[in-house]
Amino acid sequence: MAGEIRSVLEQEGIPRLVLDREMLLNADLLPGFYRSREYFPAWVDDFGMTAAGGHLLDLLRSADEHGLCPEDYHLTRIEAVVELAADYRRYGILFDLVYMARLDLLLTDAFLLYAAHLVEGRVDPDEVHEGWRARPRKVDLVWLLSNALTGDRVVPVLADIAPPHPGYLLLREELERYRRISALGGWPGVPAGPVLRAGDTDPRLPWLRLRLLASNDLLEHEVAGGELFDKETAAALVRFQQRHGLHGDGVLGPKTLAALNVSVEARIRQIELNLERWRWLPMDLGDRHIVVNIADFQLAVMEGTQTVMTMPVVVGTAYRKTPVFSARMNHLVFAPYWKVPPTILREDKLPKIKADPGYVQRQHFEIVRGTEENPTFLDPWKISWRKVTAATFPGHLRQNPGPKNPLGRVKFMFPNAFDVYLHDTPDKQLFGREARTFSSGCIRIQRPFDLARYLLEEQGWGHDRILAAMARSTPLRVELLRPLPVHVLYWTAWVDAEGILQFRDDIYLRDLDLDLALSRRRAEPGRLPQSSLPQGLPTGG
Repeated sequence: MAGEIRSVLEQEGIPRLVLDREMLLNADLLPGFYRSREYFPAWVDDFGMTAAGGHLLDLLRSADEHGLCPEDYHLTRIEAVVELAADYRRYGILFDLVYMARLDLLLTDAFLLYAAHLVEGRVDPDEVHEGWRARPRKVDLVWLLSNALTGDRVVPVLADIAPPHPGYLLLREELERYRRISALGGWPGVPAGPVLRAGDTDPRLPWLRLRLLASNDLLEHEVAGGELFDKETAAALVRFQQRHGLHGDGVLGPKTLAALNVSVEARIRQIELNLERWRWLPMDLGDRHIVVNIADFQLAVMEGTQTVMTMPVVVGTAYRKTPVFSARMNHLVFAPYWKVPPTILREDKLPKIKADPGYVQRQHFEIVRGTEENPTFLDPWKISWRKVTAATFPGHLRQNPGPKNPLGRVKFMFPNAFDVYLHDTPDKQLFGREARTFSSGCIRIQRPFDLARYLLEEQGWGHDRILAAMARSTPLRVELLRPLPVHVLYWTAWVDAEGILQFRDDIYLRDLDLDLALSRRRAEPGRLPQSSLPQGLPTGG
């Protein structure tokens, strides 16, 4: 059989190996792997498929448990050859060695592709989402394959490279549950009609209860009331609303009705897309770390798997999206200056200054040249503003610490390529909104004092010292003795700390972009991510 494998791999003039109309997507890795084992088959022998081959086939059949598509791994072709080989054995006929060689190549290619998808995801987020930088995991796939074949360790090796995070595992369980709901016929739609509140009567109430029952927001023993909007149904509707980021008022209004009528198949796809995002993250998020979920407008401080603090946040607008990335928070700045960004300078501040140079002093701005340590201050009344543009602005415009400063009284710094950070804000009223997309990309937090105290408590900073630092008239930089990772992420489906499945709107249309990218990848089989090429031993990122 080695001769047959070698014959296929040494074909000349074929940029990609094709077997029975199946493209092998790892044509660059297969020759070296088989050459290292003298073209000896990896998954089959003279009697058929080995135990390792059977274990791999079982994993490929169940790839959908990870939100992956089994058909991406040659499953139809592999199953056909396996079935044909079984028929030959039943009649005592030796199966063609050429087909056995092709089966081995298909299985090897499937292993490499499946492993790459578990480690890195199916698409490169950089190619899908502008400003997405959360993909550090890499692995030597050939080393991984050789390790899996040693002593038939296929199952544990592939289990070890899947995301280990509880959030990933719990979301997989919810995917299975929602697929069961779909297999049983899904859930009914709720007909359109007037807004309903507890105590109202309406013929749509039985439909509403059936819908809430299907998603476990309403329990069987709570069903009663006929066409009366009873308190049990209202409480169930509140649970549904809270799970979908809606105002939990128990009122069946247009937004709630629209969320109820999203099909279970659409929710399944939403879960699959978010499982893909988990595969873009490092294996270790940090024992003590901060997570910002852009789509949920929430920040969480984590110690291991425990949530020790949460708070609402304001994120970037659809025009100035908050990027996705990971970085390390290493210092705070109390009473920060606000350096006006170029776009805001051009579109907002410069026209006002040109109309009235006194605007600079009244709004506590300064026009500064030089460095922060050795600044030179320019008098706005002595500048000929008629010829000034944003590109020729004579220095930079910054606002002094104080109640009008958009950064509030403290900012939390984790250096990154996007110049994005967490900060206080004077616009506290925005935290009462359901959808909080009002910033220029940075993340405004509701309770900066609480976060500062948590971060500095072990450095001896108490209540009064933090308040004094926030009230300063000049900036104060404080280094963190124990920096911590910050992960700015985008989840539209996840399982929360209470084990409840949550859904959120796709505020930046990133679910849509990812879905389209995955559809293109399936329609046009492509290459493996560059980082999947051999690069040494596997790393957890």
